[in-house]
Amino acid sequence: MAKGYSAQLVGVLDGSAVPAIKADGRVYNARPRIFRAVFDLASANVAKNNGDSNVICVLPEGYAFRSLSFTSSVSLGTSTISVGIAGATAKYKAAAVFTAVDTPTGYALASAKAQAPLAAKEEVIFTIGAANLPGAGTLVIELEAIGR
Repeated sequence: MAKGYSAQLVGVLDGSAVPAIKADGRVYNARPRIFRAVFDLASANVAKNNGDSNVICVLPEGYAFRSLSFTSSVSLGTSTISVGIAGATAKYKAAAVFTAVDTPTGYALASAKAQAPLAAKEEVIFTIGAANLPGAGTLVIELEAIGR
């Protein structure tokens, strides 16, 4: 029976490189890091209008996206939220409504998870679409990334 290997293990475990090469520690056996952002929707520091964006974190060079988790104390109604960077606002999460209350909900686009570690740091934002965010409540977004 044939055996295949992920791109991260070619040359590491498959015998194609003698001596075997070391796996890239940024993506294989990497250390997870959580970037937690808490948004008080009643605060003037939080942008809430359709088309606005808010900063979640700055991912350092060499890190790779792993996943997102949203938890909100209120339904965000018909507002849509996408997560990405300036110029690619849906790089990590496509625009969608979020109506679950006090229920952690995970997101991860396969295309985002498959990307190589970042060549340069990037500011990760969430962008509001379709309707304004509610004027009260708490939105917690946790972005997990892996790196050295």
